[in-house]
Amino acid sequence: MKKYKVLAIIVVVIYFLQSIFTPFGGIMSDSLSYFGIAEDLPRPETNLFPLGYPLLIKFFHMIFQDYFWAYKILNLLFTISILVFSYKKKFYFRETTLLFAGKTFFCVFIQAISESAFIFVLYFLVYFLHEILIKPQKLYKNAVIAALLMVSLFSIRYSAVFIYLGILVFFFLNFIKIKNAIYFKAFFLFLILSGLGISGYLFLNYLEFKSFTGEQLRGTPNGMTYLYVIRDLLGVCNVIDPFIGLKPASNSLGSLLFQGFILAIDISIFMYFFRYYKKAKGTLQRNFHVLLWVVAVVYTFALLFSGWIQQIEEMGIRLLAAANFCLFFSFLILYFKYNADDKKIWWISCFFLIFLTTYSLKDPAYYLTKKEVIKAQMPKFKNKKYLFNDERNIKTLTTYEIPIIKKTFNYEHTNKQKGKLKESLAGSVYPKIKWLKYDTVRNKSEVLYTSQLSID
Repeated sequence: MKKYKVLAIIVVVIYFLQSIFTPFGGIMSDSLSYFGIAEDLPRPETNLFPLGYPLLIKFFHMIFQDYFWAYKILNLLFTISILVFSYKKKFYFRETTLLFAGKTFFCVFIQAISESAFIFVLYFLVYFLHEILIKPQKLYKNAVIAALLMVSLFSIRYSAVFIYLGILVFFFLNFIKIKNAIYFKAFFLFLILSGLGISGYLFLNYLEFKSFTGEQLRGTPNGMTYLYVIRDLLGVCNVIDPFIGLKPASNSLGSLLFQGFILAIDISIFMYFFRYYKKAKGTLQRNFHVLLWVVAVVYTFALLFSGWIQQIEEMGIRLLAAANFCLFFSFLILYFKYNADDKKIWWISCFFLIFLTTYSLKDPAYYLTKKEVIKAQMPKFKNKKYLFNDERNIKTLTTYEIPIIKKTFNYEHTNKQKGKLKESLAGSVYPKIKWLKYDTVRNKSEVLYTSQLSID
């Protein structure tokens, strides 16, 4: 157990320091939207995103007066809280620690994205559902707490409705088997309270904004090309992989062949995971593992179909974080149950934690220096209402050399592009300014263009 305690401490340190040494500081376009909503509170102007994450960011901004440090400390508390809770409650501490060595936790807890709060709350929801299904004590108390967490989850990301849908599907698929179980009434109470809470949130949204989830603001979907569908499906298949989540932006033949190679790995991992899942049938935890897998499957495909009818990004690590967490957690619990020797999973996890850290820092930069450079320029743009990246056509390519064969290749990193970096920095320093995806504002004097800023 000692090595897992050491790994937990290493994880906390890596997660906290990592984004400080990246060019964009873990702040992306969606981060700017969350910062903007937080800045507008207590009078939000949009319901495109739920208020849960912006409220948390707002609270920590009140303390630190800086949105970068607000999200950093928030993520630090998320990480430490999960690890300490798991250890104190003896809730699969080894398994939980190894979750942090995987791609999903690494991705969400090093960036300013709502998925960090989403996975944090989901972890505790899974704990209380586990308690309801496994232990006969405090059933109704656990059901009420789980319902509050379910509603909180929805207040952070609207896609939580697919988590709820997955739990509903589990309930009806297993209705005959569990209708006489001691936890049946408590589980049903959880479903009723959660449904009422989610419905209430949607009703309040409609009263305030005349829409349930800002659907009128999402725009029309991009064209459904065969290539887009293929990349989406590859992203869905990758949900099973706990460590490898590489998805090149390029659509070249080489890129697609590489993703095909990753697909072969994903299929192998699915077969390996499923072999352990089948072992759960003869255990008291059977229903818990069935629940995790059903939620993962329903969430994944509901999100996929949702993405095809509205304007959201391709399926990837961020969007499918909840499903990957459920599948990986289920596997780890069963792996430790049926394997006395943990050397294999331990070394694999440690290797990929090192790989993920190294890969994320492949082109390091000290974020705080660039932040100060932009911060010094922002006072003269205080009259600007909007922020637009007008340098999208200026490409910055990074050259890499493949060892041994000495071949070089160029790659365009999304978050290393100058316009993107300036947008991220300016939006975090002055979040009242509204980030624009398209330059549609008629009065151009109200727009701050990234070409007006310098980071050199």
